[in-house]
Amino acid sequence: MSPKKSAAITKGFLLPSRTMLCEVECLQHVSISTKDLDKTGKIPASSIVTKLLKQLTIYKALEEFGYFLGVTKLKAIKNGINHDSKKYIDFLVVFNCRTLLPVKGEVMIGIVHSINRFGVFLKSGPMKVVYLSTRKMPNYYFVDEGEPVFLSNDMSRIENDVVVRFVVFATRWNQRTRDIRVLASIEGESLGPVSSAGLDGFEV
Repeated sequence: MSPKKSAAITKGFLLPSRTMLCEVECLQHVSISTKDLDKTGKIPASSIVTKLLKQLTIYKALEEFGYFLGVTKLKAIKNGINHDSKKYIDFLVVFNCRTLLPVKGEVMIGIVHSINRFGVFLKSGPMKVVYLSTRKMPNYYFVDEGEPVFLSNDMSRIENDVVVRFVVFATRWNQRTRDIRVLASIEGESLGPVSSAGLDGFEV
């Protein structure tokens, strides 16, 4: 197997817009099998980039800068170094990457995928664990109609596959799963279930 090396972040800076997006410069070791050498005895850059993208998919996120969304610029590929085994060549790749970091107070949109009497679980973009507790759902009460649902005093419904606008109440990094766990709230104006017409092209 190829040796595993973690991503090293050299710097990160916010984009000049009021979003949770970051632009981060990264250093990443990429090990390529010598079996991928071309006829000239070199490793094609395309093979290095493909391996890099696969590694970022495995990493998923970094605690400091959030979820990897995509590589925006390939800056440099340093000369490869042979491992002692001679079976792999190690390259140091420098690139810019866009990330998404949920922060307290930001308003987001998610889709309900699980409900129990204690609250609701949503998915929002790359975030698979967004929890909305009953404590943060004022004026909603749990009803088990065969399919669990939360109903409000005005008969608004929060059920599976419903889109919900929420505010980030708190976040916590999980090192084991490399996920950012989000606690959500719908306390406040314009928060709660929304119709598809209110999404304005936003994808969840």
